[in-house]
Amino acid sequence: MLLSACGDPVKEQISQQLPITEQRVAQLGQALENGEIRNANLIQQYADKVLALKPNLSPLIAEFQKDASMQGPMYKALLDRVNTAKEQPQMFESSQALYNELLNIYQAADPVLYSDALSDPLNVLADMSDGELPRINALSKDQSMLANKAQDFGVGEQLIGNPNYGQWTTGSNGMSFWAWYGMYSMMGDLFGRRTYYNDWGRSRNYSYYNDYGRTRYSSPSQLRKQTKLDNRVKKSFASKGQKFTSPYSKNRSGSSSLSGQSKTAQTSANRFRSNNIKKSNYAKNSSSRKNSSFRNSNTNTSRGFSRGK
Repeated sequence: MLLSACGDPVKEQISQQLPITEQRVAQLGQALENGEIRNANLIQQYADKVLALKPNLSPLIAEFQKDASMQGPMYKALLDRVNTAKEQPQMFESSQALYNELLNIYQAADPVLYSDALSDPLNVLADMSDGELPRINALSKDQSMLANKAQDFGVGEQLIGNPNYGQWTTGSNGMSFWAWYGMYSMMGDLFGRRTYYNDWGRSRNYSYYNDYGRTRYSSPSQLRKQTKLDNRVKKSFASKGQKFTSPYSKNRSGSSSLSGQSKTAQTSANRFRSNNIKKSNYAKNSSSRKNSSFRNSNTNTSRGFSRGK
């Protein structure tokens, strides 16, 4: 990578950013181990209290305790993404895409942002306490449901849609539903019912991941899968003369006392998404104009020389 960076400014940026991003992720791991991440510490405290209230949930609670350490799914995902960027750069569609991924990981590994991201599993523990423990960095469930006109998808709803905890699976009826990974499936068994993408997409409530952290705490392939599923559902609705509003079309209300970093990062993400949409529309319009011009040219030529089609 270092040799191929010569003469290519983006590859040169990659060679400089990669060790910085690796170091940032390693430092985050050390901060978790040293108890320096606020919401990670609260996860441990909440887990102890929920365990005292509901000892029968000890296997599930133990899974959430991992989020406070380097063994958590979010931290492991950051490590995997760094290793993919380092060892399999060919997996990215361009040098710019690889560089953007390194920047996203670097930002995701910011201790303050990572603490904010941990508010989702932390608040699942709060909900498991049946009101004994308050939500952190978020409004109460009743308040946010009212503000968003949201449907109640049960305890654990903050993690639905987050690829670190489960995935969307298509059933035999062609509808996609949320399937939890491993021990997290206890949430579906004990607290809720099967959640279908059609319902969740239109009526989901606030979560940090879906409203603030999705671009940072998802790999490019995970984001592509989300977009593919969303487009498929939109087409399905359109074929029936119905409209489906994407779950990512607007931010839900419900955040409270988030860090300035999260708000700034979200503003940047919105600007980036808006610019991409504008570029995409420009490309489509440009392509349409070219095709139109090409068709007109072909039509005139056909008439002039009586070629037909």
